[in-house]
Formats: sequence, structure tokens, C-alpha cells
Amino acid sequence: MQSIRRLIATLMFCVLFAACAPLGSGNSGGATPTPGVTPTPTNSLLTPVTDISPLNCPPDMAGNPSCQTPRSLRVAYGVESLMQRGYTGRGQTIVDIVSFGSPTLQQDMDIFDRQFDLPPITIKVLSPLGAVPFNPNDRDMTGWAGETELDVQIIHAIAPGANIVVLTSPVSETEGVIGLPQFLELEQYAIKNHLGTIISQSWGASEVTLKDSTGQQQIQQWDAFYKQATTQQGITFFGSSGDNGATDYSDLKATILSTTPTSSFPTDDPWVTSTGGTTLQRVKSGTSFIETAWNNGDGSRCAGVGNDSSGGGFSSFFPTPSYQQALPPVMQQELSHRRGVPDVSADADPCTGLAIYSGGWQLGGGTSATAPLWAAIMAIANQMAGHALGFINPALYKLALSSTYTQDFHDIVVGNNSVKVNGVLVQGYSAAPGWDPVTGLGSPNAEKLIPDLIAAIGP
Repeated sequence: MQSIRRLIATLMFCVLFAACAPLGSGNSGGATPTPGVTPTPTNSLLTPVTDISPLNCPPDMAGNPSCQTPRSLRVAYGVESLMQRGYTGRGQTIVDIVSFGSPTLQQDMDIFDRQFDLPPITIKVLSPLGAVPFNPNDRDMTGWAGETELDVQIIHAIAPGANIVVLTSPVSETEGVIGLPQFLELEQYAIKNHLGTIISQSWGASEVTLKDSTGQQQIQQWDAFYKQATTQQGITFFGSSGDNGATDYSDLKATILSTTPTSSFPTDDPWVTSTGGTTLQRVKSGTSFIETAWNNGDGSRCAGVGNDSSGGGFSSFFPTPSYQQALPPVMQQELSHRRGVPDVSADADPCTGLAIYSGGWQLGGGTSATAPLWAAIMAIANQMAGHALGFINPALYKLALSSTYTQDFHDIVVGNNSVKVNGVLVQGYSAAPGWDPVTGLGSPNAEKLIPDLIAAIGP
């Protein structure tokens, strides 16, 4: 999710299976399958598993077989076997950056934990820039509250041993530079006070709204900060790639989508690991999974969901970073000397999302869900390594070109992120073997990826 404008569409209540049409009814493209991925006409089949119990979603969602639980997500992404070996993110801390926060964050987390038999956790909430009174009638504030709940519950679902610190801003981040200076202060505060080595950012602003001199100055400050924090202080940053497919907003009020493909910040920054979105669906009584690029098309697939799709494409601000310059020539032509996003992906479809408790049970979705999910996987990686791994992008792309790629990632080869804006088709990009500007390198198989990532980074 890029700021609160995304949350209304991606935190939704989907309790009836009848409200969720079959997978593949949205826009989708196709590509030649890669080794290790068994395709169906519209989907890619992940490695089958034999035991993902307990899979029970809350009773409110009993009619929706697409509902994910913490265990089903951990199994799908190769985390469960690591957890059984004691790798839970223990000793690590993830910092989540949001506006306003949620007044019911702890009590909702407690309900979430009891439902899924997760160990209790006390969320640390800090407001170093001050706080404003929570107004339950303010749609912006309630949206950010839901975002905060989504972030922390996904983190705890994947890495139940990790600590979570939520830093709140009294200013809502929307478009342009609005809210960005305050978020930069929060992240500087987190590093100065050694709050954690992983920062999750489920927000952003369209590049279209940052092209003026003020926007460019702000981005230069952020880029310098990211570079120092990753290379000198061992910090790993994750940023959601957005929920508007190949486009994004063109106005500061986030009401008008551009009809020209564009990306967003901070997911476009080369020092940030950009996280895109997939649709992850359980099949065969929950013993295997199908995963495609997330694109809800005209919204007919799932009640309450609009024309949402995995953000992805190319930056007009940043050139191709060195780690992407090693991709094959055909991809270099597509990159055309630009930074390509996302780098990786995970389940973002609110039709197949994790059951989240935020005053009631809902399915969480949007790429807002993928940044905290990858942050949680990073906590497990840091625990296994025994130290902070810091900047992981070069190692991710090193693995992409290695013999272990097909075991480290679920390569998503079906779907696209084309969207319609007021009847005008914004031509997006198709998922394809290897890296693509819809799902990046794919979703994680953590039990293989993490050891290989640690080895690729080296001492």
C-alpha cells in the first residue's frame, strides 16, 4: 500500500466464498514455465506440502477457503520448517513506520495471537515527533490504524520471535512530499537510537507528484540516508511497490491515476528492497498452493476490491543499479538504464490474504502486506546469520543468476499488472521466467533462500 489511499481497497471483509470468483478471472498474461514450477492454464503451482494444519480461519471467515492463516503462509513460503528448528526471528527487532498508529493495536494483537496460538508479544509504540488525538470519524486516521494492525500482525505471524517497534508520525503521508520529512526523521531516530536493523515501509508517493524541485530535494535526502544506513550501519529497508499496477496517482489528493506508466518512492530507490504482490491460493484441500501475479482486473474477482494490481515498472528518477545490470540482455533492453521494481514479491491479493483482526476479522492485502512479510523473513535471516545482513539486493540478484534460483524463489510466470484508468488501458508488464517488473524475482522459499542468501553475502 502506498499511503492511506491504498488501505481502503486492500483491507476488506471477504467472508463468503461466493464473493470470491475463481482464480484467473482478472487480467493475466502468460510465459514459458521454468523448472520447478508446474503450470496450469492460468496459474503456477508451488511445491505441494503434506501438513499445514491448523489451517482454520476465524469462524467469521469459515466460508472462504482462500483465507490464509499464519501457518499456511509460513508453509507456503518455506518458513514453517525453519520455525520448527528454532528460527523465529528471536533477538531481532523490526521497525514499522506509520502515520498516527492504532489506539487498539495491542488488544487487537492479543486477539490475533489467541486465535492462532501465537506467543504473546508486547508492541512497543513510540511517537518521538509527538502525537495527535485519535479521531474515529477521521477516515484517514482509521485507515492508518488498519495499516498499522496489518503490518504488525503479518510480522508476528511469520517471525513470532521478533520484537516489533512502531514509530508513528503526527502527519499523514499522502502524495508529493507531504509527510515524507516526518517519516525521514522517524527513520533517522530509529537508527540513531539503535531500535532495530530492519525497517518496513508500507507507504509511498507517486513519482509523478515528486518531479518538482521540492520533491527532488527530498528524494536526494532520503537516498543519501538509505545509502549510509545500508552500507555503514547494516540496516535493511523494505518498501511496498504499490497497488495500482503499472501506474500511480498524478495529484496530491490521490484521486487521479496517471494514464502513463510510472513508479513510486521509496520503492524505486536502489537502496530499498522493493516488494510486489501475488495471488496465493490454497488448492487440493489445502495441501498445495497456486501463485500468480496479483491483478484484480475489473474487480469482479472479489467483492469490495477495485482495480488493484501489483505495482511494478521502471523509475524515472534512478538509473539501473549495478546489481540489476547483471540481468540477461533481454531484461537490460526492458530496463533501458532505469531502476526496475519490484525486487521480490509475496501474497498481496485481499481475496487470498491473511486473516487480520482490526476491530473484527478481515482479509489483509495490498503490497502493504508484502513489505512486513519480507521484513519478518529478514528477521529470521539475521537470527540465522548471527548478525545483521544489511543491504541484501546485490545478493538477491546474485542468487537469481545462480543454480539455486529455482529452489530459493517461487518464480511467478503468469499474470500482468496492466490496469484500466477511466476506460484507458495502461499497458503494464507480464510475469516471466526470472526477474520481471510485476513480481520481481518471485516469492520466497525461505528454508532454501535464507542459507543461500547468507552465503552469498559472505562474512
